[in-house]
Amino acid sequence: EDTPAAIETPKPRGVVKVFGVDIRIIVLCLLVVQNACQMLSMRYTRVGAGALATPYLSSTAVVLSELLKVAACFAILAYTHRGKTFSMVYDQVLVNWQDTLKVSVPAFVYMLQNNLLYVATANLDAATCQITYQLKILTTALFTVTMLGRSISMQKWAALMVLVVGIALVQLPSIAAKTGAAAAGNPVLGLSAVVAACFMSGFAGIWFEKILKSSPTSVWVRNIQLGSMGAILGLIASLWKDGAAIQAGGFLQGYTPLVYSVVAQVGMGGLIVALVVKYADNILKGFATSLSIITSGILSFYFIPALKFSPTPTWFIGTSLVLAATFLYSLPDKPKPAPTSTDAK
Repeated sequence: EDTPAAIETPKPRGVVKVFGVDIRIIVLCLLVVQNACQMLSMRYTRVGAGALATPYLSSTAVVLSELLKVAACFAILAYTHRGKTFSMVYDQVLVNWQDTLKVSVPAFVYMLQNNLLYVATANLDAATCQITYQLKILTTALFTVTMLGRSISMQKWAALMVLVVGIALVQLPSIAAKTGAAAAGNPVLGLSAVVAACFMSGFAGIWFEKILKSSPTSVWVRNIQLGSMGAILGLIASLWKDGAAIQAGGFLQGYTPLVYSVVAQVGMGGLIVALVVKYADNILKGFATSLSIITSGILSFYFIPALKFSPTPTWFIGTSLVLAATFLYSLPDKPKPAPTSTDAK
């Protein structure tokens, strides 16, 4: 697999480094920053001074971000392969269509997951839905064990459970403010939908990780495969969900330079996530995402008063738990005791 010239891979340990720094640290830090900026930008376009009388359609933004991701990958491949880009992509994406179908599985599962979340929010109050959805951290770890064959120590399982509680408490103040009364509907159906969405989130993430790490295909080609399928499925979902609005106001209604920047952040975020999954794993991605939620809260409180975020004691407790979980997970596992002569007998 080709990598940019700045990346060197020391053979003894196989750890990829960029300018002497472990690439896992780089991509995880990038993900924290990107996620925090994306959350703040999205929020600002909806409720801040950037909000317009005619809001943009989020379903069309998803399609554009997927297309941007594909275009960015083409540009990277054009730089690294010098004239062989189109033939290579044609061979690996269209000729080898069976491989492309494998990558389309997570795109399809994510689409089902998003529809299940719509069912969940229609039948549960916002707090129950959002807090229950944090179980996706544990389902991701579960699929890491079952699909990738990795072992997770009790110490790391404990850290993951603390993370689930912590991120739920961090999000509780903001979602509680949106919750007036309990949502009308079928709570059993809503809870079943959100739990199913958790399992789909974990499955799709680990499936993509397994594909990235078990084949020599470039991560950029993988993103072209995933982005192409995501754009097609996203366009279908957009026309199904917002077809009337698109016909009335156009596909790009409500778009401003700030909205286009959100689209760019989402598209680039998809590339960063792929790099995190390639060089780290989905569990570390969950920690980075959780830290980005805290980062966005701090930034919005100090620098973006228009978002009207005020940290509460619950938020501080949740933040402390997330940081403690991150530290606990980063600690090396205790070495297993060596078998004694008695055990050998």
